[in-house]
Amino acid sequence: MAISFSGIWSYRSLVNNPDLSASFDSLRFGAGTLILSEPAPGKIGGSLGGTGWSLSLDGAATDGAPATLKWQGRGMIDNEEWVYDYLGYPVPRWPNGVDQIDTIVGTVIRTVTHSNGQSPAGYTATFYAVRV
Repeated sequence: MAISFSGIWSYRSLVNNPDLSASFDSLRFGAGTLILSEPAPGKIGGSLGGTGWSLSLDGAATDGAPATLKWQGRGMIDNEEWVYDYLGYPVPRWPNGVDQIDTIVGTVIRTVTHSNGQSPAGYTATFYAVRV
């Protein structure tokens, strides 16, 4: 793969709310440390987690314009299964950019309902991750 994505990233996801009067804090969906690895060419492994939770990642990366990263995160948190699917794209660097940092942007979907049905499957959010 031409683009290196292995490493440690700061991950944040945001609720997709078009209301510009919504406070930025109300848009928080998730935050954690994303650790990506390439266990084999074109494969993604690693973890995403924070205090009290962790998802194991398994997926694939493909070259292209843009390159595509797609993985699934699974974990048992407070005795319930969490499953999320992620689709992301490494952001190209601006030719004259200053202080740029490697960034992945994308979307995440809750694949399995959790929290006693209060957090339904199918819920989507936007994420970004920046290399630490």
